[in-house]
Amino acid sequence: MNIEKIKNYNQKILAILGTVVILIAIVGLISITYFAITEISRSHSYNNQDNGILSEEKIEKLRQENKRQQLISYEIPRLVDTLNLVYIIPVSHKTLNSAEFIDEDVLRLTNTRGSHKIDSRYSKQYYGDFNNLLIYDYKSDNIEKLFEDRVNFGNIRTEYFKDDIIILFKAATKDTYKDGVINQLDYKTLFLYSLKDKKLKEIKLKNADVFQINFVENSKDLIVKFGLDYNKDGKFDKYTEPSLIKKYDFKSGELKDIVSEKINKELQMKLEGRGK
Repeated sequence: MNIEKIKNYNQKILAILGTVVILIAIVGLISITYFAITEISRSHSYNNQDNGILSEEKIEKLRQENKRQQLISYEIPRLVDTLNLVYIIPVSHKTLNSAEFIDEDVLRLTNTRGSHKIDSRYSKQYYGDFNNLLIYDYKSDNIEKLFEDRVNFGNIRTEYFKDDIIILFKAATKDTYKDGVINQLDYKTLFLYSLKDKKLKEIKLKNADVFQINFVENSKDLIVKFGLDYNKDGKFDKYTEPSLIKKYDFKSGELKDIVSEKINKELQMKLEGRGK
């Protein structure tokens, strides 16, 4: 028996088996990578479409083809004024997987999506993906629509005062980020609606995003933190771009600086090592 031939034969068999195992591993790795990328892409596409309303450019193209891709959807009414039975009805939307031709005779509404609710004694919050808000007076059977323009907001907050109830939310009104949808990545404007005055107020700053708000203690006045779009890319990055704070006088509607330009300049110079 030729032992050397047997050794060579065994080595060849092991080499072949090793090659087959490596090929199977490579094919498996490629398959896993492909499905992972596909899933991430699908999820990213869904999130971009669902969390916002389509931009003017996209809906104009759909209008020319007599098509639509988003449908109005209503949330369950939320009671905000118990004594007078006044409700708010958040208006959301659903994004179809593909655009459909518009049939004017049929309006198909999708199922509503529940929103998470946080209750406290003096405030309430509702979360979702909304494009309008209806004020429903049950006693008079009257409904008021807050917006004529296209907007997107994801959080509705109600604040209770002795003489009033104020509804406020941060809404995007334009596709400033230019990604094809109007959503919470775009500049946001702060809107306040007084149930007592039945007026909608707007707080915004050019090239800035309303990032955070706080009521002044025992007051309807606000302290507003704005995120500045320093690199002018259409959205605020809280990790790399600066912010500033202003105070809002609810009665006069004026937005004023809290930190003066003089102090701001002194702090900046100190940061750069140029101050005293």
